[in-house]
Amino acid sequence: MGRTFLESSSLENADVAVTGGSGFVGRNLVAALADIGKSVVVVDLAPPSPELAALPGVRHMRADVRDYGETLLALRNVDTVFHLAGNASGTLSVEYPRFDFQVNGLGTCNVGNACVELGVRRLVYLSSAIVYGTPQTCPITEEHPIRPFLPYGASKLSGELTLRSLHEAIGLPVVIGRSFVIYGPGEDPRTAGGEVSQFLRWQLNELPIPVVGDIDRKTRDFIHVADLCAALITLADAGTAGEIYNLGSGTEVSMRELADAVAAATGRPAQLQADTSQLEDSFRLVADISKIRDIGFRPSVALDKALKELTDRLGAFPELPSTTAVFRRERVEQL
Repeated sequence: MGRTFLESSSLENADVAVTGGSGFVGRNLVAALADIGKSVVVVDLAPPSPELAALPGVRHMRADVRDYGETLLALRNVDTVFHLAGNASGTLSVEYPRFDFQVNGLGTCNVGNACVELGVRRLVYLSSAIVYGTPQTCPITEEHPIRPFLPYGASKLSGELTLRSLHEAIGLPVVIGRSFVIYGPGEDPRTAGGEVSQFLRWQLNELPIPVVGDIDRKTRDFIHVADLCAALITLADAGTAGEIYNLGSGTEVSMRELADAVAAATGRPAQLQADTSQLEDSFRLVADISKIRDIGFRPSVALDKALKELTDRLGAFPELPSTTAVFRRERVEQL
């Protein structure tokens, strides 16, 4: 049996690259990789935070994944690539679909092609459960039909199809993870659209919590960013090339149940304010994680404990969330 990802260190230079390493998930993944002794290149337009840059073995390569030359240069001399760079906002994809596709579609093609040309050992691509579209079954397995209803879902699916075709045609050693709803410390309230961060910030400001959709019918699978990073490392270590894995907690939580958990974490009743004018996402989005469990992943962060920790970290009256859910534009501007 060959050495695992955690044991391998065949390069004198950095041996792991994280595209989008300065973003929310990227920062956490870089820290997790540094913690297990990996040298990491943060491939991002923005530099890593001072705390991240100070970690042993972490360095920055400025690159725009839409530019193939920059991407190729940034990924030289690495053994493993975690591709996280891209647009993560469904709302932004509705407003600017061309930008969304350039970053998520073209950018992922560039990363995949660069990995082929450079001969990387493993590429792990972070996709999204949004590719499933409106769920037909619950929980959702990786064989669920694919029918995204947002440009963001289409662009993430485009990345999947491109990388899997490179695997079939050229042998690209790619593993794909479809994340469910990610939450945890360090989310930017100006861009974070997940309900956990939004609910908690509204609650800590002693304001009603706006809920888009049906409070009881809308359920989600929330995965803590620490668990997500552990899942991504599991894919690098034990995932099968060409395969897709759901990345979630496997636990279903309704919007009402989330509000109750937020109330318990903050010690104050939560007041919900339902907006039922948009019901497009009032469905059960829950992962069947049997496949990734079979290769060793076990989620370990409980929602109630994580909410208490986030409450303590955010303190009283944190910045309010400013991202809203948009499923269609009222007026399409002429381009």
